[in-house]
Amino acid sequence: MTPHMKRWITGIVAVPILFGIIAYGGETVFAVLIIAATLLGMEEYNRMVFGQGVGLEGVETMGLALLILLTAWYANPPLLLAVLTFSIISVLILNLFRIRKQGLDMSHAGQVILGILYIPFLMSHLILVRQTPSGVLWIFFILVMAFAVDTAAYYVGRRLGKRKLYPEVSPGKTVEGTIGLVAGAVAGCLLFRQFFFPALPVAHAVVLGMAGSVIGQFGDLCESVLKRVAGVKDSGTLFPGHGGILDRLDCLMFITPFVYYYQEFVIR
Repeated sequence: MTPHMKRWITGIVAVPILFGIIAYGGETVFAVLIIAATLLGMEEYNRMVFGQGVGLEGVETMGLALLILLTAWYANPPLLLAVLTFSIISVLILNLFRIRKQGLDMSHAGQVILGILYIPFLMSHLILVRQTPSGVLWIFFILVMAFAVDTAAYYVGRRLGKRKLYPEVSPGKTVEGTIGLVAGAVAGCLLFRQFFFPALPVAHAVVLGMAGSVIGQFGDLCESVLKRVAGVKDSGTLFPGHGGILDRLDCLMFITPFVYYYQEFVIR
């Protein structure tokens, strides 16, 4: 079976399950899904950055990731900021105790801080979006945008792509594919708005589609840098044809905070 076929079979199986959880599962079930996905992503990050096995860094990242996500679920954004602040402080304090054994080295503390900022903090915005008015619609809006970005970039880049976008980071991405993903995201956002979310003004749907697609592409590129530094092709093997969970979440982790704050500060 070709990787392309595996990619479609995985999508056909996973999409209806995801749709059911979002549409009918309620906030609690959705939060549990995001927490589980984030911890799996954190495990992939730890393996790429710290290697196999469970070390102190892995315990730190997993524990703080769970704390950040639970705060987003049970509390409010100001408390989430407080938890994130003291999480960073605790990592730096723990690093002091590591110095006696490993010498003066800030790299591990920096990698732990990067990990909790990059994965659980950004992912916590999915929980925050779900808690907003029309939260279910906003989650589907984000997913439609991300799916349109991924699909348009893949097929347009594959058929028309000639000029490399950033070969040092991701040799497969092209300028033509990027143009296609912006057009695909805008079209997807407008179609979703037309049929399911008419309360969202057209102008906002266009801006979100254009800016969100570009931001999502940056998310993909940033994860590619992480994989290149780690010397791996995919972050994991959880999804046949798609790679690991971070390979599926990379653009979502950038798109979701943008949509959340756009909704909070522009639309409202």
